[in-house]
Amino acid sequence: MSSGAWFDVAFDIPADRLFTYRADEKGEAEVGRRALAPFGRGAREELGFIVARRDAAPEGLENIKRLRRVVDKCAVFDERDVSLAKWIAAYYICGIGQALSAMIPSGRRASAIPSLGGDLEGFSAAPLALSDEQRAALDAISARIASPPAAAAAMFYLYGITGSGKTEVFLRAAKRALEAGKSVIYLVPEISLTHQTAKVVRERFGAAAATLHSGMTPSERLAEWSRAREGRPMIVVGPRSAVFAPVARLGMIVIDEEHDGSYKSGSVPRYHARQAAMRRCSAEGAILVMGSATPSAEAWKLMAEGGITRLDLTARLSGGSAPAVKAVSLAGVEGCLTEALKKEIRATALAGRQSILFLNRRGFAHFFHCPSCGYSQICRRCSVSLTWHKSRGRAICHYCGYSEAPPAHCPSCGSLEAGYKGFGTEMIEEEVRRSFPDLRVRRADADSTAARGSLEETLEAFRSGLIDVLLGTQMVAKGLNFPGVRLVGVVLADAGLHLPDFRAAERAFSLIVQVAGRAGRYFPDGKVIVQTLRMDDPTIARACAGDVSGFFEQELRHRRDLGFPPYARVIRLTARSRDASRADAAIHRLAVLLRRLLPAGADMLGPAECPIALVNGNHRRQIILRGKRMGPLHGAARAALESYEKGKDARAHVEVDVDPVSLL
Repeated sequence: MSSGAWFDVAFDIPADRLFTYRADEKGEAEVGRRALAPFGRGAREELGFIVARRDAAPEGLENIKRLRRVVDKCAVFDERDVSLAKWIAAYYICGIGQALSAMIPSGRRASAIPSLGGDLEGFSAAPLALSDEQRAALDAISARIASPPAAAAAMFYLYGITGSGKTEVFLRAAKRALEAGKSVIYLVPEISLTHQTAKVVRERFGAAAATLHSGMTPSERLAEWSRAREGRPMIVVGPRSAVFAPVARLGMIVIDEEHDGSYKSGSVPRYHARQAAMRRCSAEGAILVMGSATPSAEAWKLMAEGGITRLDLTARLSGGSAPAVKAVSLAGVEGCLTEALKKEIRATALAGRQSILFLNRRGFAHFFHCPSCGYSQICRRCSVSLTWHKSRGRAICHYCGYSEAPPAHCPSCGSLEAGYKGFGTEMIEEEVRRSFPDLRVRRADADSTAARGSLEETLEAFRSGLIDVLLGTQMVAKGLNFPGVRLVGVVLADAGLHLPDFRAAERAFSLIVQVAGRAGRYFPDGKVIVQTLRMDDPTIARACAGDVSGFFEQELRHRRDLGFPPYARVIRLTARSRDASRADAAIHRLAVLLRRLLPAGADMLGPAECPIALVNGNHRRQIILRGKRMGPLHGAARAALESYEKGKDARAHVEVDVDPVSLL
């Protein structure tokens, strides 16, 4: 490479623009490599992405700086990746460098990855015979793999109860794609599921399998990323960011547990893996196959309208049957376990089987309250209650990490009647150990599985029968397959149900149905006890009945009446600042700009405080743009932000979330 060349470089910054540099002195710069370059007035070094080469310097530019050092020995991205990054930057309103930074592993050099053994020709046959429904689904998918769509992506949805064999169809379809010389990306929502799925995929496909997830070191991820770029057909397994895997001849993307909110990124760029997958499949002539027992509202509506081909799986295939589900009232119960649940835990243990207890709330007790004066212990930096973590002896904020000692009495009035209310996974663990001292109990939540490898060790111990009762948060609720589980207890079905968010009911319904599906997958005697303070709540009643159609009939009618997705498109703009007045000023200035730019048929909710108005010392205000089509909303948001940037207050930051999954 001539050192006389010039290169356009993207940086991980909000600006959607490129910067031109002269080649490095060694002449190693190439499109697709990353380089350190002086950036800004202080000439600090920043890592940039070389996205284009120039044979001449841009007109009007003088004293163009030189790239300092090229990081990569070979390209880690190509024009296809740059094209996808440009789409993400445009759709999610961020910088192209921010998009590339989210796509490409941050490792500086590829470390050695142990050989997985095997080869593509020798991957193992599936162990189970297919049912008629599975075979029909596989045939429909395989026909499109053999004859891929020319324009819009072909989309299929495996809709079936838990344990109905969706994974086997995904794997058989992946085999067909690999045999046709095409690659597959297999997405799962959580790292806990990544390990389980990756193990099965490695056993099935050997050296054709690769894994990408955040539990790996950056260098390990870069090594797998580089292996995927080698050009041979592969199947890459991973959570959200694996959608960007640089495989050759993409034939299919699988999105398992499609409904899961973790497919949406919570930081810039706030992309949704489902949208990115649709884009890749359309651009590269691949097919998209999704699956879940509880589809998202968007997917359910598209299936009903014919935009996605629905493939039904209605029966459990491993000897199990749908578990018996019973709702039990928690009203007036001392502690967090009803007698009905305790009775079933004991019966399950006597039968030599296992129990899962689920509560999507970690810690010991949920909030501190004084009945005399109404005082609540609130985080000093966030407008949320502190959660008492008994094991640490601290009351902790789950948003910013602030902690303080638990008070012995009410700090406001001195009342000794004040105390902690509600319960979390720590309290459940304590009560289970006290009630069943002879049982082997393990907790799986963000606190107990923080050490690297501890979650996999816990799940493997449970799968091997070394744990009688596994209790935890949503990491035990999704997609995991444990043959020995007879009983599932949902400790408090109400948790999160009535949050001020239009998706609250959908999330609560999915969690209950998903965790209930862990019971009785291999035996016909599965039981589920759903504890609740709202026995008459229609969402809980339909979840207990497994009535997915009835739930969505009710939920979609409600969404249509209120004008929320999937009947409208939404962009959320959030202003935050350490100073409340600056956050207010920023959001009101944006509101003035947006009122002038908002297209006909669209409306604006706000400006207003966010439901959680203070997070980590930042005051938060929001505007929600809503309309039938995304294009006009995009135009208004972009134009308003460009005008806002010209006179913005540096002490107020504005975030943009296109297609938000939460409005908290």
